[in-house]
Amino acid sequence: MSGSGIIFTRDGVRRGARQAIPLVIGTFPFGLVVGVISAAKGLSMLETLVMCGLVFAGSAQLLALELWTDPAPVLAASLAALVVNMRLAPMGAALAPWLDRLRGWRLWGTLATLVDHSYALSAAEMRRGGRDAGYLLGVALALWVFWMIAVSVGHVFGAVVRLAPGHPLYFAATATFCAILVPVWQGVRRDLLPWMLAAVVALAAWRAGFGAPWPLLAGALSGASLGAWLELRRA
Repeated sequence: MSGSGIIFTRDGVRRGARQAIPLVIGTFPFGLVVGVISAAKGLSMLETLVMCGLVFAGSAQLLALELWTDPAPVLAASLAALVVNMRLAPMGAALAPWLDRLRGWRLWGTLATLVDHSYALSAAEMRRGGRDAGYLLGVALALWVFWMIAVSVGHVFGAVVRLAPGHPLYFAATATFCAILVPVWQGVRRDLLPWMLAAVVALAAWRAGFGAPWPLLAGALSGASLGAWLELRRA
């Protein structure tokens, strides 16, 4: 898809926000968990909202909260968040036909709110021939607003709610990530082997005793490498 004809409209932003509603419902429990854990770790409401508003990456936030102690390991938590969020770099590259046409607040606002969910919907929209880059920002903004609301609610009730380990609410994040794989899937021939390799390597690293985020990183890099190699062979 070339960059010619790419537009950015309010209608695109509104359409993206509307189509993000199912994902908002799925990520709301995830945000509640982040809020509850933040309160349990001793973070104030302001500290929690600043973290969530600026970082806006649920998996990175949960990983940083797991590492959180007193005094706070700022360097270790920052490094872990960086490793987990490295996956956003190839996502941005895949969305380059849209992003390369944006400037100013449209570009930086879109990049600041880019997450797995907005990437998945937007990549599917691009494959359908969509040319309105406002769609990506609309999805991301809807997710960001409701994420902040969910985290706030979770923090408020964090002192009351005590979730046992293994509580079904903790599965919300995993279920949401599984759901967004559906529009990204491009068929057995293109995706089956890379996805299987990523899963096997991640599980092997976890079984070997490597803690977060190394299983995730190992699986992502191995799957992406195989996928890139297969694409080069087909080209």
